[in-house]
Amino acid sequence: MIPQSFIADLLNRVDIVDVVGRYVQLKKGGANYQGLCPFHSEKSPSFTVSPTKQFYHCFGCGAHGTAIGFLIEYSGMGFVDAVKDLAQNVGMVVPEQDDKIPPAQRAAQQQQSMALSDAMSKANEFYRAELRKAPQAIAYLKGRGLTGEIAARFALGYSPSGWDSLKAVFPDYENPVLVEAGLIIQNVDEDGKRTKRYDRFRERVMFPIRNTKGQVIAFGGRIMDQGEPKYLNSPETPLFSKGSELYGLFEARQAIRDAGYVLVTEGYMDVVALAQMGFPQAVATLGTACTTTHVHKLLRQTDNVIFSFDGDKAGRRAARRALEACLPHVSDDKTIKFLFLPAEHDPDSYIREYGAQAFEQQVHEAMPLSQFLLREAAGEHDLTSPEGRARVQFDAKPLLQAMPPTSLRLQIVRGLATMTQSTPGEIEQLFELAKPVAANKKAPPKSRREQPVGLELKLIRVVLTHPTLALELDDEALLAFSHFGQEAAERLVWLMVQAQSLGEQGSFAAFCQLVKETGSDYDALIGEIAAAPEPDLEGERLWLLATVRHLKMDALKQELDQLFTAGLSSEEIGVRYREITAKQDQLRKEAEAELSPR
Repeated sequence: MIPQSFIADLLNRVDIVDVVGRYVQLKKGGANYQGLCPFHSEKSPSFTVSPTKQFYHCFGCGAHGTAIGFLIEYSGMGFVDAVKDLAQNVGMVVPEQDDKIPPAQRAAQQQQSMALSDAMSKANEFYRAELRKAPQAIAYLKGRGLTGEIAARFALGYSPSGWDSLKAVFPDYENPVLVEAGLIIQNVDEDGKRTKRYDRFRERVMFPIRNTKGQVIAFGGRIMDQGEPKYLNSPETPLFSKGSELYGLFEARQAIRDAGYVLVTEGYMDVVALAQMGFPQAVATLGTACTTTHVHKLLRQTDNVIFSFDGDKAGRRAARRALEACLPHVSDDKTIKFLFLPAEHDPDSYIREYGAQAFEQQVHEAMPLSQFLLREAAGEHDLTSPEGRARVQFDAKPLLQAMPPTSLRLQIVRGLATMTQSTPGEIEQLFELAKPVAANKKAPPKSRREQPVGLELKLIRVVLTHPTLALELDDEALLAFSHFGQEAAERLVWLMVQAQSLGEQGSFAAFCQLVKETGSDYDALIGEIAAAPEPDLEGERLWLLATVRHLKMDALKQELDQLFTAGLSSEEIGVRYREITAKQDQLRKEAEAELSPR
């Protein structure tokens, strides 16, 4: 049982606007966000999400609840799964048993967290007030093209030159909370005794870093003149982990939804300047390399992530680290791209010189992850020599091993195979990739094997003739071949997978060669196909899809007939029944679409 104290802490950390916004298009309306209710059909929005109450409510159908309740109702998750999903998004670990922390200790922890948050909020208000009294800081921001409106949106401030300016806000300057929050630096001598204590940030433009609920958890300070470091960030604290947070994400959430993508930059000023120039969907990593946590958080916001890096060597190194962070999260329904500006430009300078429209064009022409990975692997190696091609494979191996077994990985494998004069199967076997797709497995043994006849034979003939048609078959199609019995199903699945491994370039000749090399005995059938007139590709395609659809329908009907005798609970039966009937409806719609005139 998950402790109630953990649930309360979780709901305090997640932002329901983010959670609901993953599934419902929300727009700001006063203090709340509004959208079309996902639980009933409506044309005008009656569904509201309150960031202050962390609650959703529909005035039309009455649905309401917390972030946990929304996931349960919308996604069909169980309670525990919904809690785990939310906890993962904010870096929390769900306890597997009752919470053993004594109430007094937990209360102390909560009190400490509140004290840190309060200190950061007060410091932020102080810095904002100081900016209004700092003409040199105002002149600097104006010189960077920023307006007062943008400065207010991002709550920009200024830390004055004094060593202990924060005494004006915190009369108890010795309070240990100020050190723990990263606002104050406490020097310690060789004997461990405390010596000088002073403000961490001095004479810097201040960028408050906010979590997804808008609470200030850290600061970034930029020097206005020459000096090092150019940017000074808050240290790691109980509130702030730079490997998990993204600057500007709180401010950019709605803009990301509106634009359909997020633009990831390298610095605070890039984010603020881009917002000024019409690209409010920008965020930045916080003085550290992009991490897998960053990528996970970004992909929670949108299916399209574009990394924008400066064109210098440092930008190239940052892009490589971002690529490595992205690979574990690659999926076929997400798009990740990399934008490289000319060496002398960052996003801010590029827009100022060429304009917003030119930058927008750069964004649209960003390099896909697959192309960037292959380019990184190729490097400057000599692809005309065996040694050069071997080195390319050596460099590509850890990158491909980091990827889950997706269609995109298969496409990259095919690209690498072409580049290095190999086959996709050889690449997958050499790299020992998890769940290989293209590897040429051995054909089913010949001994005592029945020869294919009837419908099975027709399927084999079609895919041998046009192997690219196999690319239109999904996993459920392959499972539907069990209709023919185990041996025939294994034969069909094996043949379809081999055809798919050839990709879009698959041809009758190439497939025949592949089949021959595996030792399977289709020589007679191949001979018949070679001698026969070329069949109509579109006609064969329609027949294949219709046949597979019919097999799927038969499999679903058989499962439906056996559902009530499968020993499942009534709840499980209900869930599976709805799944089966939904799939049947989808197949019927596909059939109707195929028959409709084009």
